[in-house]
Amino acid sequence: MGLPAACAARRPSALSGGERQRVAIARAIAVRPRLPICDEPVAALDVSVQAQVLELLREVRREHGTSMLFSTHDLAVVRQMTDRAIVLRHGEIAESGDTGTILDSPRHPYTINLVESVPRHQ
Repeated sequence: MGLPAACAARRPSALSGGERQRVAIARAIAVRPRLPICDEPVAALDVSVQAQVLELLREVRREHGTSMLFSTHDLAVVRQMTDRAIVLRHGEIAESGDTGTILDSPRHPYTINLVESVPRHQ
């Protein structure tokens, strides 16, 4: 998981947010779940640690050949980590399909508003 061996002897309060997140991922993956559910896996992490954790999840996916289900509001994470996406509105499916198609050419008004709400860097 990219953690130094010394982390094993430390209490959770002595670990950084990124280290705690990697420990949580390691614990979840250790039981070899059929479908790991990643609920906002990087929401509380700074951008550089987010990138490390997402790369770790991609590595786990490649090594174990497993699918993962992501639940997130972060469209950048959706674009990086998913092949297919489902947009939910009030618990109902607003739109589903190929991630690139949904994010680049949304069809449902809710999805359009969601995609347009993401600040664009000039």
